[in-house]
Amino acid sequence: MTDFPKELLTGYGLYKERIYRQFEEEYQNLAIYGQEPEVMVISCCDSRVTPEGIFHAQPGELFVVRNVANLVPPFIQGGGTHGTSAALEYAVTGLKVKHLVVLGHCKCGGVQAFRESNGKLSKTGQFVGPWIKMLEPAAITLACTPVDKHEDPQLALEYAGIRQSLKNLMTFPFIEKLVTQGNLDIHGAWFDIGSGALRVMSKETEIFEDAQDLRAQLKEQEAED
Repeated sequence: MTDFPKELLTGYGLYKERIYRQFEEEYQNLAIYGQEPEVMVISCCDSRVTPEGIFHAQPGELFVVRNVANLVPPFIQGGGTHGTSAALEYAVTGLKVKHLVVLGHCKCGGVQAFRESNGKLSKTGQFVGPWIKMLEPAAITLACTPVDKHEDPQLALEYAGIRQSLKNLMTFPFIEKLVTQGNLDIHGAWFDIGSGALRVMSKETEIFEDAQDLRAQLKEQEAED
């Protein structure tokens, strides 16, 4: 008898009967011709946040990397195990995606751990501590020049972490070059797990705006055109 999780086997059965059967031809084409996603999403590994579900994406439409607190590290020259950086490099230089989206979310455990550490990040774990230390510049910026002056501290740092990751993206030479040329766009977004609300960061103001309002504006624009 296998000790593989029973719920996963059950889920696979439903996937094969319902999802795969519905998209069988698309899956076969993806297997033969490869993937050509236009969007990469850097998301949190929180089990409650699934980019493919949030954006109703079909197989092959999103290239996704997930890590604790959806952080993008700054560009570092040299060796090491840089998982997120490797995924960025492959997505941008290999797959030639057109959009990079940093997707944060409410009640992020990584952000909460940073806030509760009181600077003693070694207590958050051997690997988690050094990783969430990347939130320090975001916390400093938030304290000195807050964009969202009336948000609660957790939410404010979730937003600030997204902004910092967007800044870190631009430290990668191959990303900065393509963004400057107009061949690549970077975006920030935040998801509310309980309400299902999505907020998108304005590039001009760095304020997070309701995606439903943006959809309505887009529809109006399309109707006028």
